[in-house]
Amino acid sequence: MTLDQWLVRIERQHPKSIDMGLDRVRAVADRMGLGRPAQHVITVGGTNGKGSTVAFIEAIAREAGWRVGAYTSPHLLAYNERVRVDGHDASDAALVEAFEAIEQARGDTTLTYFEYGTLAALWLFARAGLDLAILEVGLGGRLDATNIVDSDVAVITTVDLDHQDYLGDDREKIGFEKAGIARGWKPLVLGDDDPPSSVLRHAYAIGASALRIGCDFFIGPAPGEAAPDLPADGHWRWRETGFQLDLPLPKLAAPAQLRNAAVAVAALRALDRPLTDDAIGRGVAAAGIPGRLQRFERDGVEVLVDVGHNPQAARELAAWLQAAPATGATHAVYAALGDKDMAGVVAALATGVDHWHLAGLPEQAPRGIDVDRFAARLAGTVAATGTRHAGVAEALTSVHANARGGDRILVFGSFHTAAAALLWLA
Repeated sequence: MTLDQWLVRIERQHPKSIDMGLDRVRAVADRMGLGRPAQHVITVGGTNGKGSTVAFIEAIAREAGWRVGAYTSPHLLAYNERVRVDGHDASDAALVEAFEAIEQARGDTTLTYFEYGTLAALWLFARAGLDLAILEVGLGGRLDATNIVDSDVAVITTVDLDHQDYLGDDREKIGFEKAGIARGWKPLVLGDDDPPSSVLRHAYAIGASALRIGCDFFIGPAPGEAAPDLPADGHWRWRETGFQLDLPLPKLAAPAQLRNAAVAVAALRALDRPLTDDAIGRGVAAAGIPGRLQRFERDGVEVLVDVGHNPQAARELAAWLQAAPATGATHAVYAALGDKDMAGVVAALATGVDHWHLAGLPEQAPRGIDVDRFAARLAGTVAATGTRHAGVAEALTSVHANARGGDRILVFGSFHTAAAALLWLA
């Protein structure tokens, strides 16, 4: 079968699209003889910032000359994006070979789409002779398929409300699920200024060494120092007790990217493997990832594409819009999946958007909804009276045709929204 045929098959094989638990995937991994996927492993979980943090870790490690594998999800344009070895997406042939190996080993054990993908990545990594494997958690952490691997360093970027149907309805419950990726007596890097107490309690209970931003490592100068956080020469400072680095600004634009870069540096330093200051600086400057405030220009109109899909991500977008205002009007093209806090997202961005344009994602069933249902869900918000479009491409065509030079179009709301925008732009 081709890769596309395999993807159709694995999507339909398990009765549930999400079936959290480790027993089934661990049993198949054991039959496949999967051990550690690399000499060192970093697992990255959190509500927002996972993909960017993985990109920073990967870029820094590759600048250091390490052979690196990265497993991320979801993908934007092609499934191959989910598995990278030495900066290259896995080929169709490699993924098909991995899926065939899984099929031979699983017997009558059913696996979800994500579980198939995780096992395929681990199988390919084990054959690649990697110095470092970076695993991005798909959902939660404690029961996510990536958690069958014992990492050397665990990272939790942020904890906020998302996927409440699976993880719980407050930060404490969600934090407990995410803290499940920590391992006893191993570092746990935390990117939240105020992490949930459930995360800290779990780390203490298992003996994990929690390294917290703002407590154990810092962005900017020490208290009382005169140097600004962002010197005039465009650098920033990463520091911990007795050590500091002056680093170039990331090319990734959002304010949160400085925090993601700081967390990535802390995670790599926690490995206690030799790493030069130059490699860290080059990696921070080089790291890139599609769909994170990705900027385009079309006929004098700025187009920004972002995968942000929950209120925390929307607050970061709002901060960027305020810090870098457009010379003209700001148009928001918003398309979201039906299980998201749409009103919370709109509330976070309300003051930064001049015109709202809603688009449907009905083709992404069962979670995708058409634009009329979408607008009904937003009743009472400033976005509810915005223009309506069947899909993202239609919305972009209309908005761009009526935009003036100096205007800005922000396209956001889900990975599907960003993917549709990138295809339209291409």
